[in-house]
Order: sequence, then C-alpha cells, then structure tokens
Amino acid sequence: MEKKQRPNIFKRIFNFYYQGFRDMPRYGVQLWILILLKLFIMFAILKIFFFPDILETQFDSDEEKSKFVIEQLTKPNK
Repeated sequence: MEKKQRPNIFKRIFNFYYQGFRDMPRYGVQLWILILLKLFIMFAILKIFFFPDILETQFDSDEEKSKFVIEQLTKPNK
C-alpha cells in the first residue's frame, strides 16, 4: 500500500488563499480593493509628501550618513 504524498506546505497555503479569493463575494473583492488602495496611499503617497529623506538633506556622502546612523543607534538613553 503506497502512501499518497501531499503537496508541500507552500502550495497548500497558496491554494487555500487562491480558492478563498476566487470564491469571495463581490463585496469582499471591493473591500480588498479598498484596503489595498488605502495601504498604497499610506505608504507611497504620504511618504513622498510628509516624510522627507533627512539623511539626504543633511549629509553629502554615504560615509557621513553611516557615521550619523551608528552614533544614533549606539548613543545611550538619557
């Protein structure tokens, strides 16, 4: 009697989510589109306008940037 081999774990996980999204009702798809749109706005658009690249504006070379980062990471808390 041969033992039937199951697909690997990654393929099973992928199939689980693929079937779930494929069988999702229309409102579920619309909600996922809304979620992805909000994530895009939060991480792409807001970063461009509200979070400037501080290291790029304050330092000229990569060496100066790396020294500043190391100092900030190793500085003891007061």
